[in-house]
Amino acid sequence: MLRNGCSERCHSTTYIRSGKLNNPLIPCHHIKEFFNINHHIKESFKIPRSAGTYVSTTTYDETVRAFVPNPLPPADPPLALEMYKRPNRLAELALARLSAVSSMAPSVDWLLYSAIRKEALLTSQMEGIQADLSDLFDQEAGLKITNRDDIEEITNYIQAFRMVRENLRDANGLPLSARLICDAHRILLTGARGANKQPGELRRSQNWIGGSRPGNAVFVPPPPDRIADLLADLERFIHAEPAPLPPLVSIALLHAQFETIHPFLDGNGRIGRLLITALLEHWGLLKEPLLYLSGYLKRHQNEYYRLLSAIRTDGNWEAWIEFFLEGVTQAAGDAERSIVEVATLVAADRRRLLDSPKAGPVVHRLFEMLPVMPRFTVELARHHLETSFPTANAAIKLLAELGIVTEMSGQRKNRSFGYQNYIELLAKE
Repeated sequence: MLRNGCSERCHSTTYIRSGKLNNPLIPCHHIKEFFNINHHIKESFKIPRSAGTYVSTTTYDETVRAFVPNPLPPADPPLALEMYKRPNRLAELALARLSAVSSMAPSVDWLLYSAIRKEALLTSQMEGIQADLSDLFDQEAGLKITNRDDIEEITNYIQAFRMVRENLRDANGLPLSARLICDAHRILLTGARGANKQPGELRRSQNWIGGSRPGNAVFVPPPPDRIADLLADLERFIHAEPAPLPPLVSIALLHAQFETIHPFLDGNGRIGRLLITALLEHWGLLKEPLLYLSGYLKRHQNEYYRLLSAIRTDGNWEAWIEFFLEGVTQAAGDAERSIVEVATLVAADRRRLLDSPKAGPVVHRLFEMLPVMPRFTVELARHHLETSFPTANAAIKLLAELGIVTEMSGQRKNRSFGYQNYIELLAKE
């Protein structure tokens, strides 16, 4: 089982999880089953599977081979579904546990606030964004930040995801489609950095991944005139009735296929990972979008990219699906632990507040706001409490005396405060 990301690109064509027997989730009576499954994987790849075809295209005065993926699901041979029964069941159970634990939390709004922001941050960091949760919370509190462009991209992701989620939850909203994906892309690329990247539009030129030019690229996605048809195939697979595969396996396939199509000039990775989060909720695997899978993908980023590449070069969908299901299981466990840790912290701080004879209604109201307002000023607290500046200031002072919030600016005027223990818990990947 993967525990650490690869330090360099691996060029093997078949991925079998190493150290599987050390996985505490697999008791000894499943060892024989494990070896039988891996034997089946090896047998299934004696006949290579083609995941698509290559076509010649000319770009920047170079003729290159662009890859056009076959429609989903994989065929010739079809997926060896029996190998996914156990990892798929473990992933579904992990998601069910996450939903159960979240239902016991005092407020689902707290959980959504942190989970959506963690996913937005982690998926953006995978694309080189240099920011952390404290930067994001500072921006939301109206505090001065130096990396404004980075934070803008993270907040754009949050807004794009909200828009997709609202449409999918609304009976009159757009279905999951190329149009909805383009609308999300338009929001994602709003601002200076995305202005010249055709926000909301399918690319009209050939792109490539890796290399200094198309001729030495690591991967050349489909030509632009194929994009619309490929996305139409993707839509048909999403809305197929009855569903041809278990939902988590389908989500794994859809993400990989979207990344291969690479329909935009920029933002493909973030939109592709946004689709994972949206589908988990839309297909009923989670009641709320509480999974931040990008944390797992970021920790194993080299392997993530290698396995996507192995689909195109070797038709090795099985290795990618296995990796994806393992990621869902691990990420669900991480999210579950985070919820328990946050709930424990908030409960302990609430008890401290209840034991204070000085704490009045305004202080309690402010405290209950902290999980969705972890960085704030006196003015911001006054606004949310709908009270006077002196009353808000007195409430903050008591929370600081109790050690619940910390003054962050070190100034006598224009002070800012943070629920630092909470922020540090959320910052754990």
